Amino acid sequence: MEHFWSRGWADNSSLVGHLQQYGVIKSSRVADVMQKIDRGLFVPEGNSPYLDTPMAIGYNATISAPHMHATCLELLKEHLQPGMRALDIGSGTGYLTACFAMMVAPQGRAVGVDHIPELVTVSIENVKKSEAALLLADGNLSLHVGDGRLGWPDLAPYDAIHVGAAAPEVPKPLIEQLKPGGRMVIPVGDFFQDLQVIDKQLDGSLKVHSETSVRYVPLTSSQEQLHGH
Repeated sequence: MEHFWSRGWADNSSLVGHLQQYGVIKSSRVADVMQKIDRGLFVPEGNSPYLDTPMAIGYNATISAPHMHATCLELLKEHLQPGMRALDIGSGTGYLTACFAMMVAPQGRAVGVDHIPELVTVSIENVKKSEAALLLADGNLSLHVGDGRLGWPDLAPYDAIHVGAAAPEVPKPLIEQLKPGGRMVIPVGDFFQDLQVIDKQLDGSLKVHSETSVRYVPLTSSQEQLHGH
């Protein structure tokens, strides 16, 4: 397995094929969206885009490894059905937000929030080059500058919420903005982190389980992110 994660693939299609082969991608829906949204468009130039590893995207931020993206898409896929609403906190270069938008199209909404304005600008340019460009133009996909810890109340509640940075505890606004029947995937912890899956029951109670141990950058203020690490 070590050998697999450390090598790169020639193109997006090969990467997705190997994630399927190794059982990380289990469903045709996730395979389909990862084939359509080419990771190469969302990785800064000069990197090997199809290497299964996290990559620096500037501003002390990273784009997650493809196997983590696949894991999160698999965990959220039932809550990314056409017509549903999805929120991507720490949207970075826009990759996962674009995937969400494709899965909830044509009537759904996908919202990405990042507190680094330059990254939001880059993510919009990346999406324009991708298969999700029309969804951006039509308003089904939007990317915003904001403090992800506060969510994006304007379009709440959300069927799916993904958080791409680790919080010491789950921010209350995100729980409030999760729709009853919805699911949130969020890394929780400081040095040691767990990828938590939070299901909000129809009565508003929460059911939480830990999926796997992870290592994400912290969910902080933009000032702390830029200067504190």
